[in-house]
Amino acid sequence: MLTIALRTALGRWVTFLGSFVALALGVGLIATMGLGLAATLDAPQRLPERFAQAPVVVKGDDVLRVPVPGGERTGKLAHPRPVTPELARRLAALGPTTEDRSFPVRAEGGPERLVGHPWSVAAFAPYTLDAGRSPRTDDEVVTTGWARPGARIGTDHGPVTVVGTVADRGFEDAVFWTDARAARLSPAVDHLVVAADPTAVRDAVRDAVRALPGRDTGVRVLTGPDRRHADPDPEREALVAVNAALGTAGGITGFVSVFVVASTFAFAVAQRRKEFALLRTAGATPGQIRRTVVAEALLLGVVASAAGCLLGAYGAPVFVSYLVDEGFAPRWFAVGDATWPFHAAFWTGLLVALAGVVAASWRAGRVAPSEALREAAHETRTMTPGRWILGAALLLAGLATLAHSLLTDPSDLLHRKTYTSRPMLFIVAFALLSPVLVRPLVRLLAWLPARLPGAGGMLIRENAAAGTRRTAAVAAPVLVTVALAGSLLGTTATLNEAKAAEIRQRTAADHVVTAGPGGFDPAAVERIRAVPGTEISATAATAVHVLEEGTALIRSDARAADPEALARTARLPLAAGAVTDLDDDSVIVTAEWERHTVGSTVEVWLGDGTRKVLRIAAVMSIGTGGNGAYVTPANAPGAKVDRIDVRLAPGADRATVGAALTEAARQAGGRVLTKDRWMSENRPGTRRTTRTGFLLVLGIALLYTGIALAGTLVTATSDRARDLAVLRLAGATRWQVLRSVAGESLLVVLVGTVTGTMVAALNLAGVRAALGLLDVRSALVIPWGALGATSGACAAVAVVSAVVPAALCLRRRAVETAGVRD
Repeated sequence: MLTIALRTALGRWVTFLGSFVALALGVGLIATMGLGLAATLDAPQRLPERFAQAPVVVKGDDVLRVPVPGGERTGKLAHPRPVTPELARRLAALGPTTEDRSFPVRAEGGPERLVGHPWSVAAFAPYTLDAGRSPRTDDEVVTTGWARPGARIGTDHGPVTVVGTVADRGFEDAVFWTDARAARLSPAVDHLVVAADPTAVRDAVRDAVRALPGRDTGVRVLTGPDRRHADPDPEREALVAVNAALGTAGGITGFVSVFVVASTFAFAVAQRRKEFALLRTAGATPGQIRRTVVAEALLLGVVASAAGCLLGAYGAPVFVSYLVDEGFAPRWFAVGDATWPFHAAFWTGLLVALAGVVAASWRAGRVAPSEALREAAHETRTMTPGRWILGAALLLAGLATLAHSLLTDPSDLLHRKTYTSRPMLFIVAFALLSPVLVRPLVRLLAWLPARLPGAGGMLIRENAAAGTRRTAAVAAPVLVTVALAGSLLGTTATLNEAKAAEIRQRTAADHVVTAGPGGFDPAAVERIRAVPGTEISATAATAVHVLEEGTALIRSDARAADPEALARTARLPLAAGAVTDLDDDSVIVTAEWERHTVGSTVEVWLGDGTRKVLRIAAVMSIGTGGNGAYVTPANAPGAKVDRIDVRLAPGADRATVGAALTEAARQAGGRVLTKDRWMSENRPGTRRTTRTGFLLVLGIALLYTGIALAGTLVTATSDRARDLAVLRLAGATRWQVLRSVAGESLLVVLVGTVTGTMVAALNLAGVRAALGLLDVRSALVIPWGALGATSGACAAVAVVSAVVPAALCLRRRAVETAGVRD
């Protein structure tokens, strides 16, 4: 069998080339994504950075820990606990201590993520002066090289003069003030460096906890490698986003590769049915036919999978380097030495190769020799009972799960994992049932061209309708790409529009004042409040955690606001209760919470980890999931005002008030925006990592579609050489034949586009229905541009892949080609 398979592969290399390229590319992509995913799961252990030379670091814990049956649940605190003055005094008795403070800074011409520190902690990195001197007065600073000595710079903390620079160590952009000035800018102590025996420090902390129960229970003592926990770690958060994006991209890529490769293999086997019939006539048994085809797939699968693994080994470092260069991944992110992605990719490729030929070869082996010959010459029964059952089952499963979600939990349809995976059911179902749709769609789409003068339109329609299997095989990859483009990009655009509609509905203010990185201090809020002709609502970002079902610790982003002011400047989407019922002992929640009945109580953990039981004052609708929660400022310790909504009093002059607000906000480093300008600048958009992941998936799908179209059309057109010669003998010119081939290719691509659009419309209809059930009124957004570009690219590949082999076939004399018997 292997000998026959090898000779067949060499003799029909054109047929197998497309399958080989598609399979090798699929395995390579799976290996590349797998290696990237493995690198996120096994990231290198980082060493201490800011406190590499510190003996002992004491810090307030930034992790909430809630005990549950069988363990504990953790969550990141919105406002980490500071080191209290009482604890600092106790530790100072053990040895010299150094207070560290970190606070955001906005400087003219400075880096985007600029952070301020007291100068005394610079020695623990260690930072050393490479120019100038240390700061001595309140308006003197040292920078990490982004500004040179002598420069006068405006900051949100006042103008400063750069008197020195230190070498940039790569993990932060910093500016150092004197210790006294830093203490006034940020009174809370974030870390305390203690030059004492670690055991003595731990004992002192333990004694402090016993003496002051509930106040220092969240303190951590860090030594050795654990000092890295005192470093800010935004890069780890970026790594989590990369992990999610690669997981999503890898899953969809795997689906596309399996679908396209299986479709390519199945069509290649179907085109060889006459060959199987001849083997049956020569005495081959059905089992021998099947074993021959399986041996061919096994041989091709092993070689293509090995080539794909080699491609992934070279492609993964390039891909990871691109992620780092574009800022999607941390600078230290690199491919590790994991081997499981190669195993997963190789065996997946081999299974796909075998799965793609088993069904078709089984069908070819079951028929009698005479029936096989007739079926090889004329297409009959393209829809087998198994295909009917599987296609209908998948379609019903997709509709049933969609209906179940709409009836039980509409918000589930808005989650990324749901709207990226749900289209796959409908894609496979429509692909399996596509032979049923081909004839009606061909006749509908070609209705007008077939009635134009001449026989060209009619010939295109009849050729496409008669070759159902060929039309379905060409339309299938187009269906995948168009459906994915419409579903993924359409869903994200629709959700963004829905979120924008929610913001418009909630915002009743005339102006919005936004703060810089450090927020507004109380004095700045009062200056803005003092502007005549205004009513303001100052709010701060915070978060609350709630334990649901006894095991799940759920974080909800929240805003801290005065209820009376909030009621005047915002229109919350309330389903029950009133905003003015909010007080220091209550909370406003959404209907998504496990407990969401007005008047009932719920146990929550505030932004600083404080445990508290609050009464539910009001309940908001779920919406798109971004309504969050509301508490009073008393329940948001450590939260700084970052937004002030301003409503004009009756009779107030808009221009005069705007100018006064601008002056008041400027002194605090804030910006004053009109309602429309603020909504425009804060219009929801897809996260850069997510959008890049989707575009990567669509690019891969489009590449696969091109390979599948080229392979299928080259094979199909070459096998139709005798048909093209007959057209020439019937009086058609060479250009008429080529135009007919091109027109048929365009028609088939159009069939795939329409079918893919139907799948996308079905998915988008589900999303729109879910938004309606969640009381969100917004328009459905269809990405016509993406659909048009995708269809155009598919059409270009299809025309070239069909016309070029047809032109080569027409180079022979028509009489010679037409005389070749089947």
